[in-house]
Amino acid sequence: MATSHLKSLRAFIEALEEIGEIQRIDKTVDWNLEIGAVIRRSYDLRAPAPLFTSIKDYEDTGFRVLGAPGGLSAPGHRLARIALSLGLPAEASGQEVIEAVVAARGKPGIPPQVVAAETAPCKEHIVLGDDVDLNIFPTPLIHGNDGGRYIQTWGMNIVKTPDGSWTNWSVNRMMVAGKNTLACLIPGPQHLGIIRAKWAAERKPLPIALALGVEPGLPFVGAMPLPEGADESHFLGALFDEGIEVVPAETVDLMVPATAEIIIEGHISFDETVEEGPMNEYPGYNALEHSPKPVFHVSAITHRDGAILPVVAAGPPVEEDHTGTGTMHAAEILFELRKAGLPAASTWFSYESALHWLIVSVRQDWHRTTGLSSAELAQRIGDIVFAGKAGFGVPKVLLVEDDIDITNVDEVVWAFATRAHPEHGEVHFPAELTAALSVYLSEVEQHSYKAGKVVYNCLLADLFEENDRPVKGSFQNGWPAEVQQLVLDNWEKYGYR
Repeated sequence: MATSHLKSLRAFIEALEEIGEIQRIDKTVDWNLEIGAVIRRSYDLRAPAPLFTSIKDYEDTGFRVLGAPGGLSAPGHRLARIALSLGLPAEASGQEVIEAVVAARGKPGIPPQVVAAETAPCKEHIVLGDDVDLNIFPTPLIHGNDGGRYIQTWGMNIVKTPDGSWTNWSVNRMMVAGKNTLACLIPGPQHLGIIRAKWAAERKPLPIALALGVEPGLPFVGAMPLPEGADESHFLGALFDEGIEVVPAETVDLMVPATAEIIIEGHISFDETVEEGPMNEYPGYNALEHSPKPVFHVSAITHRDGAILPVVAAGPPVEEDHTGTGTMHAAEILFELRKAGLPAASTWFSYESALHWLIVSVRQDWHRTTGLSSAELAQRIGDIVFAGKAGFGVPKVLLVEDDIDITNVDEVVWAFATRAHPEHGEVHFPAELTAALSVYLSEVEQHSYKAGKVVYNCLLADLFEENDRPVKGSFQNGWPAEVQQLVLDNWEKYGYR
């Protein structure tokens, strides 16, 4: 499908407004919990993304907040915020989104284009040194149990290695700790943690730029589990066949997105901490954990006139932890399965499962073309999924044939319930590396980052002769084409809308 590169958050908002997916809220709302509650309710109702234009204590600043920037939308364009972010039409299907990302994964990266600072919108206001005050922004207290006001929930943390050979763009939460300090979640195994460790080994603070309100594709590629050493901005360039626009930061040796709403620059200490958390995460439960985290000392802020801060209210599905991470990790897994020569038709994380179900579909001719049994194929797929960075957080794989629309949770539940044998329909993988946030994990599993994983075998092709396989008794399969068309043509005449 043709791609259309939306080069700023404002262009993205305009595109969403054209399809009725922005709800402007001009009524004054409170940054203290009210904004977060509205965002949460908008997820639950699949309502348009709320754009808050008047915020208590900030009415005269012109600053705004955009909620649910990557949430799901109304029927007809359910994935509009995801599709538009990645350059596809609002009506694109989940499979079209995944295939576009996989296609870009096979292309060489395209580096960013450096533009003049005087033309960069992110430089409209520049605040340096002692004048820095993070409290100028209407950062919300999102959840009632949050440890503080989280300014970074859908932005880009930009860092590079001490030798400059690798620049990494990632999404990791950051909480306002003071007028010029942030508390940062930096898991050691993630690329941000790996790069910070390289600076800490030299007893040096990590130069960093936090870009907020960036062009809509960037947070998605920030969630892409690319190999170590890969630059996410180059991958986005490959997706759009053109480099994104960047400009030098003011106080650190980093390039930042030219159209960003807000840039926060500085250094993360290699040995200083401040209390951070709790903050809700992707499994969807109220968080309780708080602990000392690294301190980000801010040396500069630049921002646009009337800057817009994007905000995610993490919690039960479906929100951006699921759409961002799920979409991009599924694409990377599909790329790896195909690279291994397996008959993978598609992949999809069930957003509704809070990323605990990865669904893999294989071509219906898989048995004839591979000569494998379903258990053997499930073993090979599990070996690849669970070994890769993209599969680190995957505890459960549902393996189906491609007669199932794996983006439709109703079909996935039906296939799982009716095709997986309750006694020998599972292939187990003990003591695999795993994310530590699933609530069913024991304390030992959480601290060791190791737990059992499983592939649920929902395949049929090796159980039946080709002409005897069960066929889905659907509208499409159960009636002659002329009857189907008759019903479709007369649907509204029956009284339906």
